[in-house]
Amino acid sequence: MSSSVSESPVKLDCLAIAAHRDDIEITCGGLMIKLHDKSHKTGALDLTQGEMGTLGDEEDREREASAAAEVMGL
Repeated sequence: MSSSVSESPVKLDCLAIAAHRDDIEITCGGLMIKLHDKSHKTGALDLTQGEMGTLGDEEDREREASAAAEVMGL
């Protein structure tokens, strides 16, 4: 998932919401990929940036989330 903010509303068929970065990838990444492959518009919302995580920092987590979002078609 990318942290970029859109200026205009985006219509989605499915929005996954999780507390921490990487939760969506771990818990429902496969489903999000499958929905994207079936031409659904998908998105992800992480409620935190990983600033309190024990492994890595915010920048590491941002890079990982962006790479995962690309793979999942978000």
